Amino acid sequence: MKIGIVGGALQGMEAVFLSNKAGFETLVIDRKDSAPALSISDTHEVLDVVKDSEKAKAMLSDCDVVMPALEEMDALIALDEMMQGLEIPFLFDLASYNISSSKERSNSIMSELGVPIPKPWPECGFPAIVKPSSQSGSIGVSAVNSKEEMDAALKVVEDLNDTPVVQEFVSGKSVSIEVIGNGTSATSFKTTEVILDSNYDCKMVLCEPNVLPKEDNDIFAEIGKKVAEGIGLKALMDVEAIYTKKGLRVLEIDARIPSQTPAAVWAATNINILEELAFSSVGKSTGRVGRNDCSSYEHYIIEDGNLRTCGEKVFGKIKEPRMEQRFFGADEAITDYAPGKDVWRATVMNRGKDPADVLERRKSFIRNVMDECGLDEYIDRSPRMV
Repeated sequence: MKIGIVGGALQGMEAVFLSNKAGFETLVIDRKDSAPALSISDTHEVLDVVKDSEKAKAMLSDCDVVMPALEEMDALIALDEMMQGLEIPFLFDLASYNISSSKERSNSIMSELGVPIPKPWPECGFPAIVKPSSQSGSIGVSAVNSKEEMDAALKVVEDLNDTPVVQEFVSGKSVSIEVIGNGTSATSFKTTEVILDSNYDCKMVLCEPNVLPKEDNDIFAEIGKKVAEGIGLKALMDVEAIYTKKGLRVLEIDARIPSQTPAAVWAATNINILEELAFSSVGKSTGRVGRNDCSSYEHYIIEDGNLRTCGEKVFGKIKEPRMEQRFFGADEAITDYAPGKDVWRATVMNRGKDPADVLERRKSFIRNVMDECGLDEYIDRSPRMV
């Protein structure tokens, strides 16, 4: 199977990695020649699908399936229109994406469906979270404890030309789950734990059988299914939530391929969510039977003689990466490392039979990098607590 992936940044790297593990041939299209997914794809083309739509259409018509791995609305609309003229499965649902890309609209729908979400302002009081309605990830997100901090956070959202969403600050374990829908029914996959760096950006994903207690895990899977069926999802989305002392509180949904979590799910279970989506789009089954192992997925940067964990935005600045196995002892890696290089980045994956096994593999990787590269310090920072 040949897959056309439009977008070569973080989501593009995720799509190429998963496609490689599924045995797909990959074509990546991006308007920037520096897009990191280009160097790990089988073939690539540098072009703007909006400005060069006819050339893009000709290239994508040679693929068996097509997936966007970007969030620029003009490009998504152009691709959606382009694919309507081709008899090729398009692994994307623009209508669902329009819902999920607005936190205001998606929160309204989730409230109607009875999904537990954080309390709105001013009912919630302080501490609170201020988020732009239409941005991705941690862009423009602020935790506030006072009116002065609230005013500053609202200014940040205003400067992004966006609408603020202000909600209760909820603390606990950050979890995520992927869901595939066919327009009427949906299936939820494996729950993962998302661990943040000091900038509230994801630095690590853990996939383990007991991320949540079984009852709460079943509830989370049912929430994902309910939301997907409620919006008529015809592709892939992820659901992000906080597991608090009072139970799950859903933060947001994103109807597009996420970065990070699907690779962690694959490493632990052998279930490839992109492969599942691609096969289902052509009416086939992968026939894969998942295993119940554990995995970790982590971003690192080496600079100033130190090894430190980092969020995906820092890792996303990687240049001309490659995929490797047994990288400093890690099972899988995407990296731009070269001997003697002063600054380099790596995303590494480790798998094991249980969390203790994965932890020991992670420690071994860190020791190997520190020793072989002669580094001075290992740094691992977490968010400031509110």
